[in-house]
Amino acid sequence: MAFSLKAEARKDVTKSDIKQLRLKGRVPAVVYGKKVAATVITVDQKELTALLQRNPHAIIDLDLPDGGGRQPVMINEIQRNPLNLQLLHIDFHQINMDEPVKTVVSLDFVGEAEGAKEGGILQIQMHELEIRCLPSQIPSSIKVDITGVGLGENMLVNQISVPAGIEVKSDANDLILTVLAPQKETEEPQAANNEERIGEAETSNEAATAGQPV
Repeated sequence: MAFSLKAEARKDVTKSDIKQLRLKGRVPAVVYGKKVAATVITVDQKELTALLQRNPHAIIDLDLPDGGGRQPVMINEIQRNPLNLQLLHIDFHQINMDEPVKTVVSLDFVGEAEGAKEGGILQIQMHELEIRCLPSQIPSSIKVDITGVGLGENMLVNQISVPAGIEVKSDANDLILTVLAPQKETEEPQAANNEERIGEAETSNEAATAGQPV
């Protein structure tokens, strides 16, 4: 396993108890699956934060309390405080290593699009891809070569090459990126229009003041 976490038992369930756990640097969690009855636990906040920063979709070797042993799990849900993004609760789903799972992986864009070299604007619309495969086959990321994307062209999901054994679950026609043509300069015509309007205003003022006593 690439990542491991040690869980501790959690028996206190009042709001005050949970608040104290968070103050001590523990994140309330629950783990469940075919081989694990739903169990309330806590994990270390610093270790969990480091794991999420590296790969939030990784397989985790979770060391369960009370003789539960080590189980492969994946994060199913993360709850955060919407104001400060503090970790509030984690759901771990126990998985079987010999059964395919659905997850998402990051897209790693390599190369420079031909259209961008010609002055186009590269806009990336998708940063993750949904896949299905055996847990041992989940890649840390999937490389996407964008060098062949020209000016005004798009790249769709069905144009990505993935390793053998991986089934893409994202819609084949979903847009990954596009290279937009550069916008034409509009400052000079706008300036000319402004000068024309100023000239018209001056002519109008001169006509309005003609014949008035000095």
